[in-house]
Amino acid sequence: MSNIDMDKLNGLVGKMLGDLGGAFSVPTGSIGYKLGLFEALHTHGAGTADKLAAWTGLAKRYVREWALAQAANGYVTFNPASDEFSLSPEQAMVFAVKDSPVYLEGAFDLAAEMVKGQPKVESAFRTGAGVAWGESSGCLFCAVGAFFRPGYVNAIGQAWLPALEGVAPKLIAGAKVADVGCGVGFSTLLMAEAFPKSSFVGYDFHSPSIEQANAHAKKHGLAERVRFETAPAKAIAEKDFDLITTFDCLHDMGDPRGCAAHLRTLLKPDGTWMIVEPIAADKAGDNVTNPVSRLYYNASTMICVPTSLAQEV
Repeated sequence: MSNIDMDKLNGLVGKMLGDLGGAFSVPTGSIGYKLGLFEALHTHGAGTADKLAAWTGLAKRYVREWALAQAANGYVTFNPASDEFSLSPEQAMVFAVKDSPVYLEGAFDLAAEMVKGQPKVESAFRTGAGVAWGESSGCLFCAVGAFFRPGYVNAIGQAWLPALEGVAPKLIAGAKVADVGCGVGFSTLLMAEAFPKSSFVGYDFHSPSIEQANAHAKKHGLAERVRFETAPAKAIAEKDFDLITTFDCLHDMGDPRGCAAHLRTLLKPDGTWMIVEPIAADKAGDNVTNPVSRLYYNASTMICVPTSLAQEV
């Protein structure tokens, strides 16, 4: 072991401590979202741990330890002089403002679900088999929907659809739209809200996701203009769509080329297919140096690759 560079070793260990601190923050951060602790700080402003416990109806001792943990994380602001905790405007964007483009409750949920799914993915490493969507953990599909929702809220109607030549006028006048791989339906419903004269159908091969999507449609009063159906992409029979969308799902399909070929046959001659996918380089060497690649590659290992391998090609 005489060839060990101690500076490099200490640097790696220091990095690992930071990584583990982030991993340890997942359950406590999630508790802050689920029990309304972040929201209470945003609503009421600065307060002691006792006040925060009173605002939320939670146990004082747990709340104080949680608040100090979040201060150590940098997720809340702590004033030692007044013993008060608060959220800065920037912290509120991440932890309390639900329609903020950087609201990250879904990211904490997703990390937790990935850990729950580890045993099945670990087994798949040995067999080479896939892990079907929705089977790796209790509600991975719920977490994925929550993870993508803030981005969709702030981009679908404001930037992505208007960027497509000739599409927005059709949607305004009344178009026929299919959202393939719609999951729990957030993308479909956001389009329906933005373009009330158009009709929308969301397709997904995962029945529990479709059940949630239908519930969301009823909750938001959109069930008359939006319907959801359980169907794999290559099994969709309805045709003559003005627009087909696939949001962050094509790379999860077992046969993306076959799906693409089939979806093309479902469009009108002047129809449009909008594909939304994570940005990545073509070469692995370029990707691994991108800071975001840590999210992409780890999520792909635990979610995307197992899901795609569980599907027919």
